[in-house]
Amino acid sequence: MDLVRHSFHHQLLLFSLISLSYVSGTQFSLPRLGALRRTIRNKLDIESISSLPKDFKTFFYSQTLDHFNYKPESFTSFQQRYVINSKYWGGANTSSPILVYFGAEESLDYDLSGIGFLTDNAPRFKALLVYIEHRFYGKSIPCGSREAALRNASIRGYFTSAQAIADYAAIILHIKKTFFAKNSPVIVIGGSYGGMLAAWFRLKYPHVALGALASSAPILYFDELAPHVGYYAIVTKDFKETSESCYETIRKSWDKIDKVASKSNGLSILSMKFKTCEKLKRSFDLKDFLDSIYSEVAQYDHPPSYPLNIICRGIDGAPKGTDILGRIFAGVVAYMGNNSCYDMNEFNRPNDETYIGWRWQTCSEMVMPIGHENNDSMFPPSPFNLNKFIRKCKSLFGVRPRPHWVTTYYGGHDLKLILHRFASNIIFSNGLRDPYSSGGVLENISDSVVAVYTVNGSHCLDILPEKKSDPVWLIKQRKTEVGIIESWISKYYTDLIMFRDRTRVSS
Repeated sequence: MDLVRHSFHHQLLLFSLISLSYVSGTQFSLPRLGALRRTIRNKLDIESISSLPKDFKTFFYSQTLDHFNYKPESFTSFQQRYVINSKYWGGANTSSPILVYFGAEESLDYDLSGIGFLTDNAPRFKALLVYIEHRFYGKSIPCGSREAALRNASIRGYFTSAQAIADYAAIILHIKKTFFAKNSPVIVIGGSYGGMLAAWFRLKYPHVALGALASSAPILYFDELAPHVGYYAIVTKDFKETSESCYETIRKSWDKIDKVASKSNGLSILSMKFKTCEKLKRSFDLKDFLDSIYSEVAQYDHPPSYPLNIICRGIDGAPKGTDILGRIFAGVVAYMGNNSCYDMNEFNRPNDETYIGWRWQTCSEMVMPIGHENNDSMFPPSPFNLNKFIRKCKSLFGVRPRPHWVTTYYGGHDLKLILHRFASNIIFSNGLRDPYSSGGVLENISDSVVAVYTVNGSHCLDILPEKKSDPVWLIKQRKTEVGIIESWISKYYTDLIMFRDRTRVSS
């Protein structure tokens, strides 16, 4: 009976998530965050993650469910996963540093394979490497299963960024105690949402982390701090700079889709033209699918493949005489591969842990008002509608989003002034071709809260593994970041010696 009930509630949750996309009207799906591109994550799934080097050791920490209350249920614990690589560590006797990667809205497995900044620089720093999984993702789930945790309104309430960074603080202090590393400086590193967590952690727990590298962290994309249309304005700019004809084809395609869809058999025609795995029920699903592709290739336009070039070569290189929608489909094939059919839910899979978890996070505190613009945008108008967004979230989770909470808790409309007054030792790194850079910190705030960006860079590119094919500008960006971190650690060692000397004199 319990199994039947569990299955029913699981199906109900999935149905609700599917329904969420159907009640959205003309509101396109919000672009996903994440340090790694979706196709890279899928590749890692296929190749299996069990082949990680032997130097990576997995541990589980008995984590407190609620760090901010003393009710009996607050002391409930769950097993939180973290991974350590001590191959390059110089040891506690030398106060060698600890580099800690903050997992974000996905399983930690992807980060262990896909993030290179820590392993690439570990020999240089003689660092202990630590990777911590975010609560409610991967294997770090309270209540036994993700479905059960998200179905339980009380448990779900502990799924917040504040609880997550408190988790990180507890585990870091546990590791320092276990390794007798009291005087080892800690540098926290994160990308995308994880980059926001890293920056916020340095603000909230400066006694735990000496500094933070926040890669592609759009911490200004909350509560009107950044323009709603900033994200898609950069997507449009990226396409226009890559190919004017590609940009024009995409810009004109939306009306063509609507025109075909308005015919009596229009959805069938579109289904056949775009080889959809299931017959389209509405033209919006096709447009949302295309919107997600264009966003993804702009956001993760990494060298040496440059996926944005790939899709535009497909659109521009279609045989002479191919109509607009045929050219658009040629771009889909160029990027997605020549498949037997194309799943219109490719970017919105309701059984995907990131999709489910991030839905809750955006419906509670992570409200990022991203919308489409008019003017010369290659996208149809679709402004962010907060009231509609609130209704969607209430229908799904029974809660009202708190669009002002992030700025209340971490810093509001004077965030740059707050960072100038109270923050230190934070690197905000960005690539200006990344649409999320529109919500990033792109100017130095102080001598130690600095912005490092590249004109041609894309999302989280600086923390991906180094390659021989890396362009010079990317190599320089990483070198700058490492140099800044080295200066923090050097000053820390100087301060540590001075403190010890003063202690000896006073005793």
